[in-house]
Amino acid sequence: MDECHHKSSPCRGTLKFAAKWGSLACRAQVEVTRERKRAILLALKVHDPLFAHPSESEFAQILDFYGIEWDYEPASFPTEYDGERVVEMFTPDFYLPQMDLYIELTTLKQSLITRKNRKLRRIRELNPDINIRLLYRRDFHRLMAKFGFGPLGASETPVLDRVLFGTGQIAIRVGELGREISTDYDGKDPVLVGVLRGVFCFMADLIRQTSVPMSVDFMSVSYYEHDETTVKITKELDIDLEGRHVLMVEDIVDTGMTLNYLLEYLRSKNPASLEVCTLLDKKARRLTDPELKYVGFEAPDEFVVGYGLDYIEEYRNLPFIGSLRVDAGDAANKAK
Repeated sequence: MDECHHKSSPCRGTLKFAAKWGSLACRAQVEVTRERKRAILLALKVHDPLFAHPSESEFAQILDFYGIEWDYEPASFPTEYDGERVVEMFTPDFYLPQMDLYIELTTLKQSLITRKNRKLRRIRELNPDINIRLLYRRDFHRLMAKFGFGPLGASETPVLDRVLFGTGQIAIRVGELGREISTDYDGKDPVLVGVLRGVFCFMADLIRQTSVPMSVDFMSVSYYEHDETTVKITKELDIDLEGRHVLMVEDIVDTGMTLNYLLEYLRSKNPASLEVCTLLDKKARRLTDPELKYVGFEAPDEFVVGYGLDYIEEYRNLPFIGSLRVDAGDAANKAK
């Protein structure tokens, strides 16, 4: 166990405790120690720590794929005291420094995680500035199903459950977005960039509702698979974006990991400006927090298909957006 020797520290001896509870000096020492550990692991060519559960290893691989920095079990938080003595602590599984977000994975059944939920609520009560999120078993299965893995990835195609946004609703909202974009980009000759394939229906309708001169380009990227270690651009842009006003058009944003990667990639092209327009915003599943300037609809935490969105290449041609009938919501979008 790493020691913290700062004399005035309230962290009572451990760097894990000091990570959020110690003095500024202790917290600085935490960062130094973390960097030393990373250097040692790199020197020894050790990538993965000894994960307590296979789901943690899978989650770490997904984060690596999207270039999201993470620390495994980097800090422990007191949850119960006996006077001044700490009698219970809780250690989240992951910390994502770029987002200042702690993640705790649980593969227990929903009915068995009441105690863990209580601990997380206690951490938030004691540390209102701490950003911590619990990913339930269904959340993890959704994340894996999105990439075609896990118990849901090879399941039979579910049937449609209900219509979320009808053809008329979509047409009206796309028209509104087109007018907003036309006003904001008047005289700027924007480049609209779409990511294949799910965006093609939305992109086609959106540009026909936008009245300003523009250019249109498409790109495509690889998605997570076990034998892939990082995102790859599988179709490059044909237009030079340097000095141009770029509007990235998405069909749906859920975890935000793909979008986060693509925005960094587009920024490297030195555009004059870069904004995002998405048809659907699924906030319930967000891990990163990209800024979305234009949003068509807020989507519920359901598996949505239609109007370009698919389930293993099915349902793209539906003229509306619907949800699939699944058991207890245990599914996620295959498309993003």
